[in-house]
Amino acid sequence: MTVLKPDGTSQDVTITKASYNINPILFTKTYTIGVKKVGYIVFNSFTTNSVALLDAAFAQFATDGVNELVVDLRYNGGGSVATSEAFTNLIAPASQNGKVMNTTYWTKTMQDGAATILQNQKFYQTGSDGVKRMFSMFDLDYKPTRAAFNQEVFAKRGSLNGLTRVYFIVTSGTASASELLINNLKPVIDVKLIGKKTYGKPVGFFSIRIDKNDLYIPQFETKNQLDQGGYFDGMAVDKDIFDDVTKDFGDPTEKLLAQALYYSANGSFSSLIKDNTISSTSPLSKTQVGDLSDKLDHEFKGMVETRKLNFK
Repeated sequence: MTVLKPDGTSQDVTITKASYNINPILFTKTYTIGVKKVGYIVFNSFTTNSVALLDAAFAQFATDGVNELVVDLRYNGGGSVATSEAFTNLIAPASQNGKVMNTTYWTKTMQDGAATILQNQKFYQTGSDGVKRMFSMFDLDYKPTRAAFNQEVFAKRGSLNGLTRVYFIVTSGTASASELLINNLKPVIDVKLIGKKTYGKPVGFFSIRIDKNDLYIPQFETKNQLDQGGYFDGMAVDKDIFDDVTKDFGDPTEKLLAQALYYSANGSFSSLIKDNTISSTSPLSKTQVGDLSDKLDHEFKGMVETRKLNFK
């Protein structure tokens, strides 16, 4: 293909395909704040290969004796529901085991067994009797009950227990499975949000195959243990700050992370007026910072149902 460069010249390039392993964990570190140990993890996407990587990161946090956690989701547009729930169980206290984590509310048409389009979504699956047979998505029970497998319960994962607080760094690009993680934890641990109001997408989907195309439409909404959800306008933050693209992940002077570390040390956020201004030493204007933050944001905003299905 021929590409046009910013200086107006062109160049012919050859593109070859290759396979890549995505690592959604961009950075981890443990900070010592007084007598506390604060873990920090930058999680970029809820990919289906994330769980083993998260397990390893949290095993290190447990070894470090972490008792507070910062989860950086500022550009995370979502992904797998199963990954979000595994992440939830790494953070949630073991005392919540067996209690409701969240409830999935499918559309009324699906709950009433009237979504006949799903009869065309056929596939083979081995049943509990060991016999492989054909099913369709119409065979699922979509009632919002545990018996229908539409209620998830907490099941502690890993050895990191006793977290007293979790800080989420968020922006308007934080969406869907990211928001599900936050909403799952709000009733069971002290949660603080730092940055800008989130995207607002408490709904998700699985694909509907039509000929050679996949159709994605909102099919379900999730609500937490207290039946809280409906954050279509986004989740409000506890500390409102512009994204700080002038510093690298993990830099304790980066404004959003700095607020989490400050709260850990002092029990409150810093009230510095500069929080929503650009430093006089920054080479970037506020407009440039906003543009860069938007470019780092994922286009994808989704909560994809990837868990094993349970049939009537």
